[in-house]
Amino acid sequence: MKINDDIARSVAESLLQIKAIKLNIANPFTWASGLKSPIYCDNRITLSYPKIRTYIRQQFVELINAEFGSVDVIAGVATGAIAQGALVAQELGLPFVYVRSSQKEHGLSNQIEGVVQSGQSVVVVEDLVSTGKSSLAAVKALRDAGCNVKGMVAIFTYEMEVAKTNFEEAKCKLVTLSNYDSLIRKAVESNYISDSDIHSLVKWRENPAKWGAK
Repeated sequence: MKINDDIARSVAESLLQIKAIKLNIANPFTWASGLKSPIYCDNRITLSYPKIRTYIRQQFVELINAEFGSVDVIAGVATGAIAQGALVAQELGLPFVYVRSSQKEHGLSNQIEGVVQSGQSVVVVEDLVSTGKSSLAAVKALRDAGCNVKGMVAIFTYEMEVAKTNFEEAKCKLVTLSNYDSLIRKAVESNYISDSDIHSLVKWRENPAKWGAK
C-alpha cells in the first residue's frame, strides 16, 4: 500500500517536535539487537502529548477501517504498543488483548493477555517496526491460538529490506502511518539535520550491519 504522504509527514513532524525521534550520526545508538544506528525512535513519548496521541489513534482507526474492514479484536504488541492498541480498541468499541514476545515464565504462562477465541479476526497494533522479528512473533502467537490475523498497523517503520522480506514470508500485511523516508525529508525541511547527513542516513538503511561495522 502507498503510504499517505500528508499523514506520514504530519506524524514525522510530531515525532521530531517532541523528540520521540533522535538522530545522531557521530555517536550512533545501539539497539537491543546490538545493531548500531544513527536513529532511535521512542513512540511511547507520544502518549504524554494528548493532541498527538489522539491524532495517532484516529489515524489508526481510519487506517484499520479502510484497509481491513470489520474486525473482532485489536491486539497490541508488548510493551510499546499496549497503550496505543488499547486506545484504538476503545475508539472502535472492540475487545483488546496484548501479546508478549514470549510466554510468561510464571503464573499462567500466558503469551496472549486477554481473551481471544479461535476463528476471531484480529488486527495487530505496533508502535514501530525495525526488522519485524518481534512484531511477527506476536502475529505467530495469535495465529497459533487460531486467530485470523488480517494484518498489522504501526506508527513508524524503518523500511528495512529484512522487514519487508519477513512480512512477505509471514504473509502479513503491514500498513504504517509514517516511515523512514518521510522522517528524513521532514528532518531536513525543519533543519533538524543537514543535507550532508542524508547520505549517511540513506547508507545506514541500505545496509545497517555494514554501516555499524565501519
